[in-house]
Amino acid sequence: MTSAVLDKNQKQKWSWIFYDFANSAFSTTVVAGFFPVFFKKFWSSGVDSYLTTSRLGLCLGIAGVIMAILSPIWGRKSDLASSRKKWLVGFAFAGMTLTGVLTFIPQGKWEIALLVYVLCYIAFEAGIVFYDSLLLEVAEKKDFEKVSSQGYALGYLGGGLLFAINVLMTLYPEFFGLKSATEAVQYSFMTVALWWFLFTLPLVFFLKEKPHPQSQKLNEESLWAAFPQLITSFKKLLKQKPIFYFLLAYWFYIDGVYTVYTMAVDYGLSIGLEDQDLMKALLVTQFVGFPSALLFGKLSEKLNVKSLLMSCLGIYSLVLFFSMGIKTGTDFMILAVFVGFVQGGLQALSRSYYAHLIPENQKAEYFGFFNIIGKSASFVGPFLVASVTYMTGNHRLSLFSITLLFVLGFIFLMKTDTNPKNQKIERTS
Repeated sequence: MTSAVLDKNQKQKWSWIFYDFANSAFSTTVVAGFFPVFFKKFWSSGVDSYLTTSRLGLCLGIAGVIMAILSPIWGRKSDLASSRKKWLVGFAFAGMTLTGVLTFIPQGKWEIALLVYVLCYIAFEAGIVFYDSLLLEVAEKKDFEKVSSQGYALGYLGGGLLFAINVLMTLYPEFFGLKSATEAVQYSFMTVALWWFLFTLPLVFFLKEKPHPQSQKLNEESLWAAFPQLITSFKKLLKQKPIFYFLLAYWFYIDGVYTVYTMAVDYGLSIGLEDQDLMKALLVTQFVGFPSALLFGKLSEKLNVKSLLMSCLGIYSLVLFFSMGIKTGTDFMILAVFVGFVQGGLQALSRSYYAHLIPENQKAEYFGFFNIIGKSASFVGPFLVASVTYMTGNHRLSLFSITLLFVLGFIFLMKTDTNPKNQKIERTS
């Protein structure tokens, strides 16, 4: 292979990886960090906290249902027309534009803020469907774990770097020429939009998608004409036991991951922790997740991938058990270290493990199933937390209830293919 081809392949790979660096700013600063706090204290000021949590959870659940319906259809269409990159870029630009709009929504307008946020969230998650499927475009099969882990690692780094700047903006607004911490949070949404835009440009310019042999003909096919084929694909998926059991396991445990990630700040506020301690803990999670994702990528070369996934689920369950005893910001910080350690590895290995299982000619379609499995179930964890809180009045017990999702994920993961050569990825030097 010539150096020119190698350079081209490297550009493709790193432009794909840098999209994780770009969009992780949204998941960190907006989803996990500032939106839950700002929604509760600024856009819903004076409203009971239980009501704000219910509104947020309900709307994210609706977003999950929308993703469940549309993602596999989008994936099927993009596979046939070789347009995964176009769909990704389109959703990315929609997401970054709407994120910028959050900057200008005035206090008390919780309905507008929630609508814009849900649309941002849908655009962000829809883009991930096509982003994940492009892993098969930029990496060889033997390198799935390595490249996937590099993507998640750089994502943690990018999200953490911008979030650190955003936190500093809220702590020292005058230094940044801002009037208050409130104004700093508002402008943080704009920084996310700009960051997302800037680091998406490498993918726009350098990633080239291989054309489908019948792309012109299939590109003219109606979007909804893909639906019957999706039903057929789903029936086939049910017969492929390794894929079916993995997706079932993923359905449970990734919902637990998302619930911990999106509800952690709300939980911390509910048990009386300070905003600053919570923001610091999120930063710790990001910067621990960076080397952790790389570490798990290396471990996957030597150890059984399924065993690594199961170990992550065990650690997550222990974290939730010990979370019931949190009393100080330092306690929260310690648990954040463990969450950051396993979260990057669990996500990166799940994506690459699944990439080995799916048919080569149905990349985005099957990755559509992979992504909507988590997105369509993303209301289960918040609903579980809300239900336990309502029935017991105990916030600590409500967070621990998420352990059920990790236990079920563990059980179904055990039922996936147990052939060692299919669980440990063979590599060539």
